[in-house]
Amino acid sequence: MNLTRTWIYWISQFSGWTLFVVLNILISSTFEEFKSEYIYSWIFLGILGLFLSHLYRNFIKKRGWKNLSLKSIVPRIFIASLILGIIHFILVFLFNIGFKIISIEEYQLGGIIARLVNLSSLFLFWSVIYFAVHYLENYKKAEIESLIFEAAVKDFELKTLKAQLNPHFIFNAMNSIRALIEEDPESAKNAVTKLSNLMRYTLKIERTETVPLAEELRTIKDYLDLEKIRFEERLNYKINSNSEADRVEIPPMMIQTLVENGIKHGISKSTSGGEINIDCSINSDKLYIKIINTGSFDEEQLKNSKGFGVSNTIQRLNLLYGEEASFIIKNINHNQVITEVKIPLGGIKHESFNY
Repeated sequence: MNLTRTWIYWISQFSGWTLFVVLNILISSTFEEFKSEYIYSWIFLGILGLFLSHLYRNFIKKRGWKNLSLKSIVPRIFIASLILGIIHFILVFLFNIGFKIISIEEYQLGGIIARLVNLSSLFLFWSVIYFAVHYLENYKKAEIESLIFEAAVKDFELKTLKAQLNPHFIFNAMNSIRALIEEDPESAKNAVTKLSNLMRYTLKIERTETVPLAEELRTIKDYLDLEKIRFEERLNYKINSNSEADRVEIPPMMIQTLVENGIKHGISKSTSGGEINIDCSINSDKLYIKIINTGSFDEEQLKNSKGFGVSNTIQRLNLLYGEEASFIIKNINHNQVITEVKIPLGGIKHESFNY
């Protein structure tokens, strides 16, 4: 049976203080004149030490010292150890005098100071062990949480990869290319190159943590050019960015997923087609990405949708940037939807994870 944390704590407490008492009795009986009454004094000292250290532990938990920084904890530990050492000495002193184990004449100034230093050092040593165990447990907990986080990110990225390797898009693109082969061989060659570029970029997800915005936008242009072969004049697009924004690192396929959603749920459902505009800029300390596409946004329809483009993007932003990133999707009017993404320029918050 595995021991609970409470049992481990009490076993450690009893074992530690018992060992301390036994060792001091053995040392005292070896190097100086030892009276049998001293045993009672040492036993009382051990029981009192256990009691005071337990009260000290409860005080630490109540005051939340375990959540403080090392710089804040160190002075508190030294002061607490000194106070506990003084209290411990006074109570043992009163016990020894009250039960006439040691006469008051036997207490010399040098001996008193030595006892105070020893008892304070003892509680300081107890504090170091207690906080060391706490930090070790926190480290292991953080390590487990890191593994869970990494697994979650990988799961989201695999979903994104699956979404981008949508066979319907590939088949549609290949059919469009096939129709171009006899009609316009040069355009067909260019289309094959764009499809190859898109698939190569998609496969980078498992190997790359971030990509420059410029590279993502090139892939989006290839994707839209391929879709334009199918939609012809029903699809128009514009991509605006600048050199400063182009250099910002972003999670791969994030914008492309949103563009694909705009095509699938907006433009493709309109008989007259529509357009999609992408605008990227830097404002203050964030990259602003705005995607405006023809269509309408229905929040209830999104909840019931089997797709995961929007929800996946929100989860990725939350996992990678926390509250520093934001995502908004809403209707501008009856026939236009805007998607806004804000990404901090400081980089990925959890940059130690490769997804």
